[in-house]
Amino acid sequence: MSAGTLTIDLDAVTANWRALDAMTQCETGAVVKADAYGLGAERVARALAHAGCRRFHVATAAEGADIRSALGPGPEISVFAGHMAGDTETIGDLALTPLLNSIDQVTRHFEALPGAPFGVQLDTGMNRLGLEWEDWAQIAEIVLDQRPTVLMSHLACADTPDHPMNAYQRDVFDRMTDGLGVARSLAATGGMLLGREYHYELCRPGIGLYGGFPFTRARPAVTLDLPVIQCRDLGPGEVAGYANAWQAERPTRLAICAGGYADGLHRVLSDRATLWHGAVPCPLVGRVSMDMVIVDITDLADDPETLTVLGPQQGVDALAEQAGTIGYEVLTSLGGRYTRRYASGG
Repeated sequence: MSAGTLTIDLDAVTANWRALDAMTQCETGAVVKADAYGLGAERVARALAHAGCRRFHVATAAEGADIRSALGPGPEISVFAGHMAGDTETIGDLALTPLLNSIDQVTRHFEALPGAPFGVQLDTGMNRLGLEWEDWAQIAEIVLDQRPTVLMSHLACADTPDHPMNAYQRDVFDRMTDGLGVARSLAATGGMLLGREYHYELCRPGIGLYGGFPFTRARPAVTLDLPVIQCRDLGPGEVAGYANAWQAERPTRLAICAGGYADGLHRVLSDRATLWHGAVPCPLVGRVSMDMVIVDITDLADDPETLTVLGPQQGVDALAEQAGTIGYEVLTSLGGRYTRRYASGG
């Protein structure tokens, strides 16, 4: 069975990074965790480094190892999960920068890798990762003596600009970090769009690099085309797909395309999604199966060789809306069976 083709536009990724960087008067890093949101972390990181990015953020030390292998020495690679048990050798050998989240992690890092770089995450109300105010107050003096590279927190509601949580967290962050003489980072993509008072010394965009909301001016970075395996005609009343879930109401031409829930086209898209042939919408009918989707192509003049899931007519957030989810999940779910093609960017 032929695979779908996922085309990643590295020029669009770097253009998005430059556009976001131009909004700030501080350094702009890049989040390349989860295989650069499913697009290929090593290729994306190299393209961004060529564009001038020098600070990269990953979720785990193992992801950091991949980025270090791609970039070599020099760029800072920060690990959101911090210094976990079992990661000391990787962190030390590859000069990764763990973002320490707890007193236990601080202790582990200082004892296992004295003098090695690190940052600190602070919890300002999201109640996810980071030291709470009381713990930070207890160890701040010791930590600051070891010269962290950054103090960081994360906004819970940045995608909703008028949410009162944004200003609340910024105020807490200021009170936890003002006057300490250490670089600070609060803003990912959504935070960057809130304004310069959220930028501090380092911003770290993620989804905006890859063409997703809330950076609505982003250039789309991905195109996904599915090959048509077979076309067939149905008369009114005939059914298609598992459980006879769809029934033709008119003489209908169907295309069976290679791609299903094993490839990140979630089953919830059954009878909801739209594929495209140029500017012509073609509805997905019946249930999404593991390897195939069925698409109504009755309104096309000719049988297509491929149909487009992601492209000029439909970006990641439009598809996400059809699935009742977010663009992040669409991107990170794109399956390993697709043939990946990279457009420019090195």
